[in-house]
Amino acid sequence: MGKINGCLKCLFIFFNVLFAILGCLLIYGAVKSTAYSHQLSAVGSPSLGWSWVFAIGVLGISCLGIYAGYSEKDLALKIFAGFMGVGMIIMLIFGIIVVVTRNKLRDSFESASSEVAKPFMEDEGLREMLEALQQTAQCCGVVSASDWGDNIPRTCECSGGGYGSFGGFGQSGCISKPQGAKGPERIYKQTCGEVIFLWFNLIFQVAMGLFFGFAVTALLGLLVSLLMIHQVKRHDSAGGASIAMKGY
Repeated sequence: MGKINGCLKCLFIFFNVLFAILGCLLIYGAVKSTAYSHQLSAVGSPSLGWSWVFAIGVLGISCLGIYAGYSEKDLALKIFAGFMGVGMIIMLIFGIIVVVTRNKLRDSFESASSEVAKPFMEDEGLREMLEALQQTAQCCGVVSASDWGDNIPRTCECSGGGYGSFGGFGQSGCISKPQGAKGPERIYKQTCGEVIFLWFNLIFQVAMGLFFGFAVTALLGLLVSLLMIHQVKRHDSAGGASIAMKGY
């Protein structure tokens, strides 16, 4: 007979296996996202290095949990419980950082600062992405059409009512081009910064859900591991007492 309740042990190992699979998927996602790290960092997104730390941490701790549950060793369970406690605190901190970063990014776009548009205008790859976005999302410039200087591209040209058709971002509308600028006479009123922020806001919301969700999961893992440690200690103490009585 094992030291830990059989159902609790199986449930503990099962969830750790699920999180180990999730860790592998996160590592795969980090590998794929590395190709876009330059573009993401240019607009103020957090470094993808943390995603590697997070993914490897989830995989490593899950493997430790599987070993601790299977071996029923008191030391392994204590180490796992310690990681759960630290992990819960770290996830809460990361969740708060994501919230603060999202608010800062939102304030940057809402303040229409030229610093937001600067990375797009200086990087050739980002300029091409912006032009493609303008044509698809029916927008012009990052914070305003003036981001393009005196030469506004044809992708800003607005014809008809100019209703936004990309992802349902609402009406774009048409306005006249800035005085003295070259390019189409009528351009989209909506700026691409609004569309870009909607994308980033979605990413941040997913990240917040993950971090706070992992914090709650870590708390549950901590409580379950403490219960398992209690069962192991009770089993060991009961075994030691019966041996002592038999010797007497």
